[in-house]
Amino acid sequence: MIPLQAAIIGLVAAGALAVVLTRDLVRLTMASSLYALLLVVLFLVFQAPDVALSELVVGAVGFPLVIVVAVVLERGK
Repeated sequence: MIPLQAAIIGLVAAGALAVVLTRDLVRLTMASSLYALLLVVLFLVFQAPDVALSELVVGAVGFPLVIVVAVVLERGK
């Protein structure tokens, strides 16, 4: 394993821990979006661009958008 791969895996592990330990929904949305971007970088480093594109669309854009809409609708009540 090259050092770049090891560094990215370490960042992904730290990002996963941050997502798990976050309690506030708005911060959780931001943390999960950043975690998804870290996963995109990980997939690119491991030469899987098709998986990286899928993760970019779903994890970095789609999922946080759904969470933000749910939080706005919940706080509007």
